[in-house]
Amino acid sequence: MRPSSPSGGRSSRARVVAPLACLAVLTACGQTIQTALPETPSATESTAAPAPSAPTSTAEVDVERDGIEPAVVTAVRYDAHETYDRLVIDLKGDIPGYNVRWVDEFVQDGSGKPIDVRGGAYLQLTLFPANAHDDDGRPTWEGGPIYPADLGNLTDVVRTGDFEGRVGIGLVLARQAAFQLMELAAPNRLVLDVAH
Repeated sequence: MRPSSPSGGRSSRARVVAPLACLAVLTACGQTIQTALPETPSATESTAAPAPSAPTSTAEVDVERDGIEPAVVTAVRYDAHETYDRLVIDLKGDIPGYNVRWVDEFVQDGSGKPIDVRGGAYLQLTLFPANAHDDDGRPTWEGGPIYPADLGNLTDVVRTGDFEGRVGIGLVLARQAAFQLMELAAPNRLVLDVAH
């Protein structure tokens, strides 16, 4: 016959409860750490987008998205990778439609005035419906119109406009090269890679 002990029942219960309490604390800490990560890396940090295969196309890309609220461009970032340069457009709202095409020169939306920038090739990205300002007209994408990049092929990023629901972003390149686009979520962003 086993001796009964008031503490014997409690110690076995404590052995079960203690690991559960530790597990609860570790789980809570993991959630806190995940939500504490920065949301937007700086312009020179690598983006969290997957490493793509090498860009292979120089053809115009045109994606229509009707019936959505205009997205707001909150930042435009760029970074150099081994075989390509990456441009990331951070967005608030749904990913809008977009057009990417080669142009002979960049012109300012609205006025049509040429933008004085020199390069070997010019790739124009236009987002629609989109804005680069808030409801009070304050810019949400600061700086410009020209942002020196000086990467492998991408030499400058040019704001070509924020007019009538269209945001224009020009890529000044040393030479024409293949490119590809990716749409990424959480947070929403559009990624444009251009080969060196």
